[in-house]
Amino acid sequence: MPQTPQTKLDTGDPFPKMDLKLTTGESLQLPKGNWTFFLLYRGNW
Repeated sequence: MPQTPQTKLDTGDPFPKMDLKLTTGESLQLPKGNWTFFLLYRGNW
């Protein structure tokens, strides 16, 4: 799998804009509003 440059968010950093494709075919654009809570569960690491 190709890797992209990654940076970690720190306190006060803005959440990066993301466009996620859902399994329903719709897309979800983040962030929405002033607050964004994004939880990703990858299963067993």
